Amino acid sequence: MTKQDIINTFDPSQPGLAEATIFGLPFSAEQSEIIVIPVPWEVTVSYGSGASKGPDAVMEASFQVDLHHQEFPELWKLGIFMDEAPKKLKKNSKKYKKQAAPIIEALEKGKILDHHPSMLQDLEKINYACSDMVEAVREQTLNWMNKGKKVVLLGGDHSTPLGYYQALATKYDNFGILHLDAHMDLRIAYEGFTYSHASIMYNALQIPQISKIVQVGIRDFCEQEVEVALRDRVLVHTDSDLKQEVFEGKTWQQQCDQIIASLPEKVCISFDIDGMYPWYCPNTGTPVPGGFSFEQAAYLFSRLAETNKEIIGFDLVEVAPGDDDWDGNVGARMLFHMCGAFAKSQKMNVGDKIQFNK
Repeated sequence: MTKQDIINTFDPSQPGLAEATIFGLPFSAEQSEIIVIPVPWEVTVSYGSGASKGPDAVMEASFQVDLHHQEFPELWKLGIFMDEAPKKLKKNSKKYKKQAAPIIEALEKGKILDHHPSMLQDLEKINYACSDMVEAVREQTLNWMNKGKKVVLLGGDHSTPLGYYQALATKYDNFGILHLDAHMDLRIAYEGFTYSHASIMYNALQIPQISKIVQVGIRDFCEQEVEVALRDRVLVHTDSDLKQEVFEGKTWQQQCDQIIASLPEKVCISFDIDGMYPWYCPNTGTPVPGGFSFEQAAYLFSRLAETNKEIIGFDLVEVAPGDDDWDGNVGARMLFHMCGAFAKSQKMNVGDKIQFNK
């Protein structure tokens, strides 16, 4: 069947097809405009765990997402396809996470790794394995981009999108990152791990094509991160500063416009789910009190999509499922909204917003 035949026969009001791709959509990868690359990886987690299970949790919860989105009612017709994760990624994540645990524990107890040659050897192996993950993500992203697809990344911990950024850098010579997070992630090789989840934005700064990082919702950082932010191309909107402005009369719309105005013309969004209030992501690995709501994040993305700035991609990371489906449910719905904002920014047909009570 042609894609149009499938659109004509598929009923989006019914539950998603059990054997279909993400959101229960009936399209193949070739018929889909947006490809989601899942990266089930969490080797260097330093507190809670579970992010490697995020892609599966989001996939499972996505079948409960109604496709008739108020803001992007025609989005589903574009096709969104969940690709397979890079080969051996899940297996290697478990293997090297187990190997990393004693190193993290030793450092937390104040031990010096130079006195433990076996741990230094393990650290070198872990860094090598993480670099392989980065390269695998880069190659998979480029493969789909070269086929004309719009590609997004679903983590995994926050170390996972580095290869994705590297792939974007081969296509765009100047772009910024809109980074929503509770943390700056500007630590240099945190705990000795070159590709630590806490080092993703520092590593991103090593990509020359990334001209600016604008951080939103930050509420946890160390002295080293402040030094990096102040000397490099990073603009920080802490949660405390944003809330103080709100308490003194500034609206979220005004704050969003200020954030968007500071971004370069081309923008990649990096969304760590722990940027939101913890009740949206109770099982994420490093929760911090404070944050912003689901609606605030969605509004920022929608407003960005309406400007002359171009969203060139996004990642959604650190979704960690618990005993229920809540984290996956939030992640799936945010993923769908972000796909809509991305598609709209790319001038794709997502339909007109449904207006009620008018």
